[in-house]
Amino acid sequence: MKNIICIAGPTASGKTALSIALAKQLDAEVVSCDSMQIYKRMDIGTAKPSYEEREGIPHHMLDVVEPWEDFSVSRYCEMATPIVDDILSRGKTAIICGGTGLYMDSLIKGNDFAPFPSTGVREKLEQRADTEGMEILLWELETVDPDAAARLHLADRKRIIRALEVYLETGETITAHNIRTQSIPPRYNPIWFGLEDEDRADLYARIDRRVEIMLDNGLMEEIQSLLAEGIPEKCTAMQAIGYKEFLDVVHGDLSIADACAQVQQASRKYAKRQLTWFRRNPKMNWLRRSKTCGTDEILEKARQIIRDIDN
Repeated sequence: MKNIICIAGPTASGKTALSIALAKQLDAEVVSCDSMQIYKRMDIGTAKPSYEEREGIPHHMLDVVEPWEDFSVSRYCEMATPIVDDILSRGKTAIICGGTGLYMDSLIKGNDFAPFPSTGVREKLEQRADTEGMEILLWELETVDPDAAARLHLADRKRIIRALEVYLETGETITAHNIRTQSIPPRYNPIWFGLEDEDRADLYARIDRRVEIMLDNGLMEEIQSLLAEGIPEKCTAMQAIGYKEFLDVVHGDLSIADACAQVQQASRKYAKRQLTWFRRNPKMNWLRRSKTCGTDEILEKARQIIRDIDN
């Protein structure tokens, strides 16, 4: 049997339940692939599985950084790769489970993310963006990497700065870097499972209900606790869906009901983007939930696919 399984899909699609059910049957460990569940003390708003929900299955890449820390796909791969390799070295199966497509694809491909020394290039570019404007930086990118510049919009500050940083630090354009890394064979060859609903309305209903459950479970108290310990409102973690909307509630500028509706809408839109991302993967085995196909049936379908591949 292939010893790596990837379980992908939109938020609230049942990835956690399937990963735990499979892990119990396959003597596996779960490696979370969620860009928000990495943060400590951000449990409710990220739908992080509790210790009880994990049912004794080891989970990795949860609670690995502080909320005020910046995080990136390169750092995720740097931390997750040795974990996956260790699981495999012990003869066990690694289940990569989550909805952050970029992280999952990069981990599986083994993308080259060479760390840059702290030379101050990024900081200088950030300062220039503030003082000179993004038009100048995008024009400079166009002179050295017109392909990258054509793909980016002025509003995409982070990627424009990143592209210029790569060129200034390495002498290689980010377009050339991407072409080179795409030609490298993938580090792992997993079985891919994607979860989706036969009726999109069912997914949206679960998303809406999940937000309500988060509030019932103390999401507002979690946010207020994070603010009380000094977590900056503008940090990446606090700007995530499910947190930033309720900051306006804390300040008295929005009602809980209106913030809840905003989170539900933003989560539905995010789910659509996730599905678009994962549908690009031609190796994905899609498991579709319906009125007649629930968690048990999806688990059996997944097990049958695994058995067929083994044979």
